[in-house]
Amino acid sequence: MQEKMTYKDSGVDIERANSFVEKIKPLVKTASRREVMSGIGGFGGLFHLDISKIKDPVLVSSTDGVGTKLKIAQLMDKHDTVGIDLVAMSVNDVVVQGAEPLFFLDYIATGKLHVDTSVRIVEGIVRGCQEAGCALIGGETAEMPGFYPDGEYDLAGFCVGVVEADKLIDGSEIRVGDRIIGIASSGLHSNGFSLARRVLFEERGFRSDERLEGLQQPIGIELLTPTRIYVKSILNLIKNFTVRGIVHITGGGFLDNIPRIVPEPCQAVIRKASWRIPPIFDLIGKLGNIDDNEMFRVFNMGIGMMLVVPEKEHTEILDRLEKLGEEAYSIGVIEKRENDQPTVLCV
Repeated sequence: MQEKMTYKDSGVDIERANSFVEKIKPLVKTASRREVMSGIGGFGGLFHLDISKIKDPVLVSSTDGVGTKLKIAQLMDKHDTVGIDLVAMSVNDVVVQGAEPLFFLDYIATGKLHVDTSVRIVEGIVRGCQEAGCALIGGETAEMPGFYPDGEYDLAGFCVGVVEADKLIDGSEIRVGDRIIGIASSGLHSNGFSLARRVLFEERGFRSDERLEGLQQPIGIELLTPTRIYVKSILNLIKNFTVRGIVHITGGGFLDNIPRIVPEPCQAVIRKASWRIPPIFDLIGKLGNIDDNEMFRVFNMGIGMMLVVPEKEHTEILDRLEKLGEEAYSIGVIEKRENDQPTVLCV
């Protein structure tokens, strides 16, 4: 007589998943807000939007992942920072429109659930939410044997924020003469890793624990440096200063992201010598024989966020950013664009 088959026989362990949820419950409680109405485990996360201090709310949402940076984490068996990356990619996209991130949800997909690994991922997600001031109100962990190899996983994140309708920042007020301020990144953040991995590991054959000239730490640790979260600094700025446009430098680098906010008659002129490009970018460019144009299209080149501000407030904003602990530079200006000129010019 054939033995009865269970879900566990097919590779999905419900009890292990339940154990994981119990382990992360105390973590999730540390990334909350007063508007949260539910704990994890329900069918949906509940958030009571407080409209007593906002007249005309606009909800701003974003979803993103970490990309092939996860390959580095899995190679090194180091999983405590990619959760920060996951949160950063979405909350930074929300705040560029002037919105305050309210809550975040995550999705973890894996071939086989390794509880300790998944707990470390969630620890990073919680730290990211704390840095951004948003609540972690739910998520999903999918165990999919046969779809992902054992030891591999993918992450996705979802964020919702709110902004007063008349304070939405969309770049429409940008004008000729405005100045461009760049805020330093913490490294590659979460973009360009397919190219970085090919140059450093596939073409050059470096090990993740090697120390390369110019870097202060092993190459694997350098690459896993988590994405900087700019939310609190930007929310502080926009309370007191005029910010006409904000750009999160993610996939597409300078050349594809800046045009998303610059009006058609304008051109953003970026002075490449106006900030210190971190050694990791020089290393990748040199070892891969990658030209400048491609580097500025793929990577953030040491600038994770850009602000377009009126010239008269430019110096005060730089001073405020320094007081907030940010490394900021005056990196360019908005000029009039002729029909045959690109929207972004890096000189």
